[in-house]
Amino acid sequence: MGAFTGTARLARLALRRDRVQLPVWLVALTVTVAASASSVTSLYDTEQERRSYALTNAGSAVSRVFNGGLAEPSAGAIAMAETFSFAGVLIALMSLMAVVRHTRQNEETGRAELVGAAVVGRYAMLTAALLVTVAANAVLALLLAGALVAAGLPVAGSLGAGLAFGAVGTAFAGIAAVTAQVSQSARGANGLAGAVLGLMFLLRGIGDGLAEPTDGGLRVVSLWPSWLSPLGWGQQMQPYTGGRWWVLGLYAAFFAAMVWTAYRLTDHRDVGTGMMPVRRGPATAPRGLLSPFGLAWRLQRGVLLGWGAGVAVMAVSMGVLGDEAEELLGGNEDLEQYFAELGGGGANLVSAYFATITALFGIVITGYTVQALLRIRAEETGPLEAVLATAVSRPRWMLSHITCAVLGTVALLLLTGLGHGLSYGLVAGDMSQTPDLLGAALAQLPATLALAGVVVAVLGLLPRWAVALSWTALIGCLFTSQLGPVLELPQAVMNISPFTHVPYLPVADPAATPMVVLTAVGAALIAMGIGAFRNRDLAL
Repeated sequence: MGAFTGTARLARLALRRDRVQLPVWLVALTVTVAASASSVTSLYDTEQERRSYALTNAGSAVSRVFNGGLAEPSAGAIAMAETFSFAGVLIALMSLMAVVRHTRQNEETGRAELVGAAVVGRYAMLTAALLVTVAANAVLALLLAGALVAAGLPVAGSLGAGLAFGAVGTAFAGIAAVTAQVSQSARGANGLAGAVLGLMFLLRGIGDGLAEPTDGGLRVVSLWPSWLSPLGWGQQMQPYTGGRWWVLGLYAAFFAAMVWTAYRLTDHRDVGTGMMPVRRGPATAPRGLLSPFGLAWRLQRGVLLGWGAGVAVMAVSMGVLGDEAEELLGGNEDLEQYFAELGGGGANLVSAYFATITALFGIVITGYTVQALLRIRAEETGPLEAVLATAVSRPRWMLSHITCAVLGTVALLLLTGLGHGLSYGLVAGDMSQTPDLLGAALAQLPATLALAGVVVAVLGLLPRWAVALSWTALIGCLFTSQLGPVLELPQAVMNISPFTHVPYLPVADPAATPMVVLTAVGAALIAMGIGAFRNRDLAL
């Protein structure tokens, strides 16, 4: 038996497990990039508008940190700047979670030990996970290239952009292959890979944010930190400005090095263990762990702290950028009209900017809510039986996790509003906007509760489909609420998302009726899910 024996069979098994999850990722990413590219080509259809965007981008360090610099004021370069950082992070998350799911998670749940009892080589499981993930990124590269061509961008540049997107996912698949050997848990492996992703984004942001504009402010040459990050390599390819195709060789070398390291680590550890030593816990447990809520908080706090750090950084950054909203948005008549009329007309661009950003933050933070609630499913397939063997009822146990998820969501929304208001106030010298921005952030809570109700209902009624359906619902809300106006979707389709019904504060008039209705719908769905969970068998 060779080290790769059984790889093909395990790859087919991985494809079967991901037959819903991966297609949802691919479709959502393709639609997101296609919509963004289409909006760029329509909003910046003249040379003057493209030059205005380039000058604004080059003159704003915050814009360069999040979007990167422009090699030239062309529609393709602008589309690359507007889509690559955001989509690249999502592609990296898709890849690292897929690799960890088919490696470390299999060991954590005992599936790897069961499979290993058959004729399976030592490297087969890791190789199968990498093959499936790399294949998914190859398909995604073709889909994104086609979407960019359909948006009216040049074919050669679109092919290069698609390859850059796929190469980012492949690089982080290699990173996840290493972290899956280092950590003893799937959560730890994902956390390590996510930390590397954050570091790579930071390096790329530093390299672009500190760069000096050239060519009269129309061009930005990134500094050396950008070349230390796979996210930076994709932008340095510059596919729409001649293309540096040799950068793909960096991705190939990096991926090969990561895979080689992962194989070597596999040789030096036992199945089910990691390279990092497991720290022993305290001899006695705190009294808080004696209650279901205390246990739920202990399990959820790490995720909340990670989200809190990310939301705080992003909220402060967007608040600082708000001081430049007039300059960033005022150079384009279409954008200026869209933002000015967002609240029904008459809104200033700064308030309209914060209304749009806050709405986006609301949907993103709902990602935490979904992740926290899906912990219920993870516990159901693990230690829940032992917990329910004590004097703990099913509704009480489920409510403890729901309460932690809701309170965590409120905390993140408060952090968003405070981050926007305080950072903008410090830069602009006007703190009077802080209460309004705090209220705008909290106004997203009813829509989040409505989607949380959907997740709880699915957990109670269709537990085996809970993960796929929950994330699909969130992606659908993101698509309809944020891209619906750009794609001119029918209002009936956009109304499916609860976030469509939230007033765009602080520019729109606050309306209590939709918020009350959304809260009531969320509460009803949560009650339905708890009732269904109480009356069914555990779906192990």
